Amino acid sequence: MSTITVTNIQATGETASRAVSGVAAAWVNFNGTGTIAIRDSQGVSGLVDNGSGDYTVNFSNNMGNTNYAWSGVGDYTTGSAQAGVVNQRGTLSASASQFAGLKLGATYTRFDTGYSIKIHGDLA
Repeated sequence: MSTITVTNIQATGETASRAVSGVAAAWVNFNGTGTIAIRDSQGVSGLVDNGSGDYTVNFSNNMGNTNYAWSGVGDYTTGSAQAGVVNQRGTLSASASQFAGLKLGATYTRFDTGYSIKIHGDLA
């Protein structure tokens, strides 16, 4: 068996490369309470706090189109806030994705907590 050692990888047809350590096109783990702050990320240039439980993730490199897949999960917190469901909000764009974190329960209200978001798709 052969081993290929690389720092970055670029798929055929993509103009941007990505670090091997972040095989997803982009991902971010961040604190969404108070002043939001990225804990760790790959392929993310920044975050926007649009209000309670409403965030936009900006990509370092544009996606090839808006047909990418993303998923996310909210941190578990004690008290009235519980694990969060992450829901797409607004229209996907090649440069960013907006989502809302919803508290599980009888009413799915938006709330601030920590989140992990993953984006899979082709880079432009």
